[in-house]
Amino acid sequence: QVQLVESGGGLVQSGDSLQLSCAVSGRAFLWYTMGWFRQAPGKERDFVAGISWSSSNKYYASSVEGRFTISRDTAKNTVYLQMNSLKPEDSAVYYCAAGVPSDNTRAYARGYNFWGQGTQVTISS
Repeated sequence: QVQLVESGGGLVQSGDSLQLSCAVSGRAFLWYTMGWFRQAPGKERDFVAGISWSSSNKYYASSVEGRFTISRDTAKNTVYLQMNSLKPEDSAVYYCAAGVPSDNTRAYARGYNFWGQGTQVTISS
């Protein structure tokens, strides 16, 4: 069983930065693609960023490209999401996910098997 625990959310002002962390239990971390998704009230869960098991491939939603950076530390079994130049529209609950998605599903929630509980990110204007 894979367990994911997110941390690092909070309330910040527009233009500020935050770094989210996702601690993953188990050796399976080495083989999973990791993703970050977010869900605002009344909206669907949207893809934010993903990183392959080898860290050779990273991909982003167009809305965060150039502002957010995903990375993973295999020694610490942790994946990070560095978020810069935050905007009020970035406010949401952010979820970490693990799985083995295909190229066609890597940007969709259905491509991931394991999920964290989420961490709230709120950006004030």
